[in-house]
Amino acid sequence: MKITFLTVGKTEDAYLKEGIDKYVKRLKHYTKLELVELNELKNTKALSPEQQKAKEAELILKKITPLDHVVLMDERGAEYSSTQFAAYINKREISSSANLIFIIGGPYGFDQSVYQRANDKISLSRMTFSHQMVRLFFVEQLYRAYTIIKGEPYHHE
Repeated sequence: MKITFLTVGKTEDAYLKEGIDKYVKRLKHYTKLELVELNELKNTKALSPEQQKAKEAELILKKITPLDHVVLMDERGAEYSSTQFAAYINKREISSSANLIFIIGGPYGFDQSVYQRANDKISLSRMTFSHQMVRLFFVEQLYRAYTIIKGEPYHHE
């Protein structure tokens, strides 16, 4: 199974990039992971949040095939403990999803068309985080999930 981590916009802060790179490098031992950063929209001041989400949706949906299992990182999604998330990842691998795509949207979230295409929604927390920080939190949790699946000592109960 290949995992794609699709984000709207690039990670800008060096400390976040460094942390993301650390976990992406570690994840190479467990899975094929591709990071896809879509360019942020330009000249958005004239666009309403709904118009901005619709334009971002066009970019997102171009990157998805009908066979992909799409998971939105969304504040209204299912909440999992780290071990439950590991079980979710393991289940997706066993069901042989060809490509599991996790998506972080832009600052206003997702357009309805993206919600309609999604297979699942997952929330990392009830708290709101910047879409920049969520990237680091997500790759760390993905790494943690694989160490749990493999029975390695990274995660402590």
